[in-house]
Amino acid sequence: MRKNTALLLIASVIFFGSVKAQYTYSANSVKQVMKKVADWQLNTWAEKGMKAAKWDWTNATAYAGFMAFDKIANDSTYCKAMYAIGEALQWNTGPRRMMADDYCIAQTYIQLYAKYHEPLMIEKFKLQADSICSMPHTESLEWKNDVRLREWAWCDALFMAPPALAYLTTVTKNPKYLDTACSLWWKTTDYLFDKEEDLYFRDSKYFDMREANGKKVFWSRGNGWVMAGLVRLLEAMPPKHTQREKFIRLYREMAERIAGLQHQDGTWHSALLDSVSYPLKETSGTGFYCYALAWGINHHIIPYKKYAKVVWKAWDALTNCVHSNGQLGFVQKIGEKPGVTDDSNTETFGVGAFLLAGSEIITLSSLKQ
Repeated sequence: MRKNTALLLIASVIFFGSVKAQYTYSANSVKQVMKKVADWQLNTWAEKGMKAAKWDWTNATAYAGFMAFDKIANDSTYCKAMYAIGEALQWNTGPRRMMADDYCIAQTYIQLYAKYHEPLMIEKFKLQADSICSMPHTESLEWKNDVRLREWAWCDALFMAPPALAYLTTVTKNPKYLDTACSLWWKTTDYLFDKEEDLYFRDSKYFDMREANGKKVFWSRGNGWVMAGLVRLLEAMPPKHTQREKFIRLYREMAERIAGLQHQDGTWHSALLDSVSYPLKETSGTGFYCYALAWGINHHIIPYKKYAKVVWKAWDALTNCVHSNGQLGFVQKIGEKPGVTDDSNTETFGVGAFLLAGSEIITLSSLKQ
């Protein structure tokens, strides 16, 4: 018994040592590639303009990544760029007041407020959040009658909306925003989470759909939105919050399932359960998973020894999809289900996912195991 234990210990040391040797990233090297991608995106906006409105969720996701990069960049360029966008919008969110996509940008406003303490940054969203909290939210989440304008009826919404409300609690100290975020999170989860697969359907249209191989349709980026939103919600949640352990249980269930679906190339393809129909890598879902899993390791919620190799493989794959000019490739275009992609495809939300991932990779690279 002692001999077997010793052999297992030696094998473990060799295995995890090999993981570190295979994927070696210094904080400086991570910053360099993050800067390359971030600068490409800022320059592209400056030269070509934004494809969508400044407040749009596609751009707001990129802003989330820029704010994460700002914490480690030692360069005010990125935060100043986000500040300028907020000023240009007069700190307004999108026009649809109850639509989760349209107030994703509030996450950035609140993070800027935490840094600069300018009340105007959050005054308008606070009024909007008060309205959201006051609604009964008793409507069915079935995908009909434009329910998305009023409820979090699609899994992407769990990235867009809950962190915005939770972050507002962190700066106002009013618990109602976080309480509402928790309540609505579980309403969406009760409806869209498949307990057999530990994955979220994108919305109710997909309950009975099947892939070409007969498996259920689970979209990679959709579940990536969920995991990224989940860790951002946990980040804003007090350690002794009554629901924290429930959220952590969900996180661990998803982490184990997602880790087991990673491809040999280090990515997650756009259809989680049908790699034959979608054989190419996809970087937006991969970026979100890399971010969420690294965050979990860094916060001691999931074990390094079980998940580090998954994260390092993902980051290695992501960095290999960065063009020489800083453009991130293999980002599936805007959609709601699995789709094709290639090296020329890029989107701002993919950049956001990449920068979020890098912000946690830097911390992970410094851990001593």
